[in-house]
Amino acid sequence: MAENRKVKIRIAGIDYPLMASSDPVEQLMRMAAESVNQKLSAYNAKYPDRSMTDKLAFVALNEAIARLTCQKKMSDASQEAAKLQEEVDKYLKDIEKNGR
Repeated sequence: MAENRKVKIRIAGIDYPLMASSDPVEQLMRMAAESVNQKLSAYNAKYPDRSMTDKLAFVALNEAIARLTCQKKMSDASQEAAKLQEEVDKYLKDIEKNGR
């Protein structure tokens, strides 16, 4: 049984005590925090006069757009795979029916 362990993640200079259920989850948490901090750093350079709240909102929006884009691509790929499977099944039935 996986045991949660404490993880300290730093985002925008603030430490957040979190719990990770496994090594892979902890690694993903650290990678995600690093990604957020990198995007935040880019927004800090581009928009130095904007509030931290605004910049974090930009990061959140950017991440949501990326997630939704990925979900759309996965859905499209799944539909295409189903269509191809249908065509293969039809082809194989035709071979069985016609003997070639």
